[in-house]
Amino acid sequence: MTSPNPVTNPPTSSLALASEFLDRRTPIDRVRGVLHRYPAVSPAVVLVLAVIVFGILNDRFLAPANLSLITQQVAVVGTLAVAQTLIILTAGIDLSVGAVMVLASMVMAQTATQNGVPAFLALLIGILVAVAAGLFNGLLVTKLRLPPFIVTLGTLNIFVALTLLYSAGSTVRGSDMPSLLPSTGQTFDLFGVRVSFGVIIMLALYIVVAFILGKTAWGRHVYAVGDDKEAARLAGISVNRVLVSVYIAAGAILAIGAWIQIGRSNAASPNAGADLNLDSITAVVIGGTSLFGGRGTIWGTLLGALIVGVFRNGLSLAGLDVLYQTLAVGILIIVAVGVDQWIRKVRK
Repeated sequence: MTSPNPVTNPPTSSLALASEFLDRRTPIDRVRGVLHRYPAVSPAVVLVLAVIVFGILNDRFLAPANLSLITQQVAVVGTLAVAQTLIILTAGIDLSVGAVMVLASMVMAQTATQNGVPAFLALLIGILVAVAAGLFNGLLVTKLRLPPFIVTLGTLNIFVALTLLYSAGSTVRGSDMPSLLPSTGQTFDLFGVRVSFGVIIMLALYIVVAFILGKTAWGRHVYAVGDDKEAARLAGISVNRVLVSVYIAAGAILAIGAWIQIGRSNAASPNAGADLNLDSITAVVIGGTSLFGGRGTIWGTLLGALIVGVFRNGLSLAGLDVLYQTLAVGILIIVAVGVDQWIRKVRK
């Protein structure tokens, strides 16, 4: 009888020791693993802590009137963040979301007031303009193979210039528009909090996009392209088609944001939305979506948008200047990206 080869047939105890060594993880590793599997956990914790802290610092923070203000402010940023999420999931970024939204809002308002176009048709024209802007971005990214950051940095200036040229720098008041356009700003009472129809539209948009991303082939393709474009291409996915469709979908969502913005401010101004690009990116990143693509949830983005709204409102109630509020949002972005980098190092 031959004795077992100690090299090819290691003792069972040795295998057990090796397995135990490889599986040994510190509590920090376990936390990182949980955050990797459930990206929405960390923004949920941050949101709860922020509400508690600002509620303690200022009694007015949790007042129904202030909560109404936060929800209405979040409606616009939250809608733009949906579009930003789709693009960031593909490992891209869109610096022009605010400019596209403002352009669409001015087209809606001016075609209805100055050109006598029926309100519903003016709304559709604004949507078409935003979709065309998204298509333009998508084609530049896919056909010219330019980085999304560079493309949207350039189109940001193009869309801002087009808006100023089209509107001649003038603001259209809500009282001059057909009632359909500013109707998203109308509110109703919900448990003592005044909620606008714009908030309801935003939440409906999150439900629809969450379903599409989680339950359709297109949604799986979006994640696959963001995770690894070459692997997605080898799997038979038309990467360029997916990317263009994402930018088109983002444009349509930005048009909805334009409609909500008109109701929120009861006006259409070419100078609106100066901080919306920064806030939309912040909401997405804080919400757990990776800037490197392929990981994140739409519900995490909603939590991120609420965090941005809570921070801006809480700091405002604390008497801090707007510049310091912007500083705080910038710090949030850096911290969120750092956390994302840390989470991405989780042991597979």
